[in-house]
Amino acid sequence: MTSPTDRDVRDLLRLDRCTIRFGGLTAVSELTASVGSRELVGLIGPNGAGKTTVFNLITGVYQPTQGGVFFDGEPLAGRRPYQITEHGIARTFQNIRLFPSLSVFDNVRVAFHLHIFSGLRHALWRGRAFQDEEKEIEGKVMELLEIFKLGRARHAPARSLSYGDQRRLEIVRALATRPQLLLLDEPAAGMNPTEKAGLMDLIRFVQDRFKISVLLVEHDMRVVMGICSRIIVLDYGVKIAEGSPEAIRNDPKVIEAYLGEDPPKT
Repeated sequence: MTSPTDRDVRDLLRLDRCTIRFGGLTAVSELTASVGSRELVGLIGPNGAGKTTVFNLITGVYQPTQGGVFFDGEPLAGRRPYQITEHGIARTFQNIRLFPSLSVFDNVRVAFHLHIFSGLRHALWRGRAFQDEEKEIEGKVMELLEIFKLGRARHAPARSLSYGDQRRLEIVRALATRPQLLLLDEPAAGMNPTEKAGLMDLIRFVQDRFKISVLLVEHDMRVVMGICSRIIVLDYGVKIAEGSPEAIRNDPKVIEAYLGEDPPKT
């Protein structure tokens, strides 16, 4: 495994020759990739290319069979998902994972609690400082909801929100953990064109307002081409291309991987 001293220290996240095998199946092979500070990177590929597997590798759901993952100069090997969240990586999922019966406010408050009160010391501590911290959390929850135009819906159950607003709430919950890197797994899935346009604006806003890096997995090429500065392409777990949207759009290997269809222009 490569040590942190061998990596490019300008990278916030770096995957160094990562391979993941499940029995005889190689899901990801010798993948080297990076996300820089405050960079918005797309990760694309046909179905089964290994994109979600890469997210699971970064977040500690899977451990690499070979290679290493480094974040902010430190190896993530052996860390559990909640420890990686504490370290500064948050994610959303292909399928919405909210608490549907809880209010919009409580969905975000729970995310703050998971981040701040994850240790045993906090779990047992119920003094005045805890009460002060709770008030501070409530203020921060409302601040986030107002920023993302969900303040008026704060008392409504999450399931009552429109699909687009549920996706928005998922991003708010992820931001409540105060990440340096946000992983978005197919956030435009199920959205209509108007909602997708709003999502693109939202992702740009999030990156600029919170000064974070974003790694985006998305099937809609217009979304990826429209907002990402750099794109990584996987096919059957192998990186086949990396570069600017224009370079990826015209790459023969990418065109072949997508069954001969040229990714649409923005």
